[in-house]
Amino acid sequence: MTEHANISVKKEEVAAEGPVRQIVHLDLDTFFVSVERLQDPRLEGRPVIVGGSAERGVVAACSYETRRCGVHSGMAMALARRLCPDAVVLRGDHELYRKYSETVAGIIEARVPLYERASVDEFYLDMTGMDRFFGTLQWTRELRKEITRETGLPLSFGLSVNKTVSKIATGEAKPAGMLTVPPERVHPFLDPLPVRRIPMVGLRSYRLLRSMGVERIATLRAIPPEMLQQLFGKNGLLLWKKANGIDNSPVINERLRKSIGTERTFDEDTTDARYLLRTLVNMTARSAWELRRHGRTASQVTVKIRYSDFETHTLQQKIPHTAFDHTLIATAKELFRRLYTRRVRVRLLGVRLGGLVPGTQQLSLFGNDEKMARLYQAMDYLRERYGGEAIGTIKR
Repeated sequence: MTEHANISVKKEEVAAEGPVRQIVHLDLDTFFVSVERLQDPRLEGRPVIVGGSAERGVVAACSYETRRCGVHSGMAMALARRLCPDAVVLRGDHELYRKYSETVAGIIEARVPLYERASVDEFYLDMTGMDRFFGTLQWTRELRKEITRETGLPLSFGLSVNKTVSKIATGEAKPAGMLTVPPERVHPFLDPLPVRRIPMVGLRSYRLLRSMGVERIATLRAIPPEMLQQLFGKNGLLLWKKANGIDNSPVINERLRKSIGTERTFDEDTTDARYLLRTLVNMTARSAWELRRHGRTASQVTVKIRYSDFETHTLQQKIPHTAFDHTLIATAKELFRRLYTRRVRVRLLGVRLGGLVPGTQQLSLFGNDEKMARLYQAMDYLRERYGGEAIGTIKR
């Protein structure tokens, strides 16, 4: 057992018992841009930016041509336009992107016993033990070829012992590449890389680490974990583990998914309560639509706030099973009002609907639930046909 002060890392966390895990991370390269190019081949080779056009709009995706100008996802659209004035700017079609993502997921599901969709363009595959029957690397290559053949989308993948290392490997393999990191190569692979390569290291964390003279992962993993915990709170130990290539988080079976939700990190930290509430309402409505699309109802609402000083608070509430926007939004707003007690700028806001079970909304014998159900059916039809933003949320 490795110990530092009051913090300990169990031996099984460093090397889990049983066969060495083989985790594949698949990433659809510049996904939104790639889909747009399939619709309009004239965009091929041109600088393309997908994102909002408003003053507070941000870059959702950008082509490699724009990245050479310094543009990156999450950047303010106004700055991106200044850096790359020749770029083609597209609002984007999120329903089209979702359909392509569903197609990729269908191909994976037909061939992989255990996979997790981490986002619309990222997938984790647990291939542990399958190398007894065939080579995991060759199998993943063939899967990549099949996805590209069926969809026309380019993708990269990393293969290693856990989610963290395989995701970092994918980043190093881009564009349209592949990279394998066996157990004995984890530290030599990670050590020379910038600390920004670690998935949980954002801009603020990076600036703090850089102020300490920590530029490379090798330096970070040599820091005592108790020091990182003092700097980053409970995330400090997690950061230390990731720098040491330790990550025993499982690949979660997509069929057993227990929650649906989303988080938003703001371009600029804010104390505008009305803006925060409006954002929360929109996120909750979107998540409720996801519930209905997957034929599920939720019995728990969780709201999460992260302040500018990284202090994070969550609050949850049990409710009768529902998939109706008005019930879920009312609960989320009440949780927000109870949770937002500090007059400190907010960095991140999130909502999650949990306790999912298969089924549709149960209608009351009395009241107007049946009318509401028909209303939501009409709204969802319009969203499916014209996009998720076609219907706004009515203020109540």
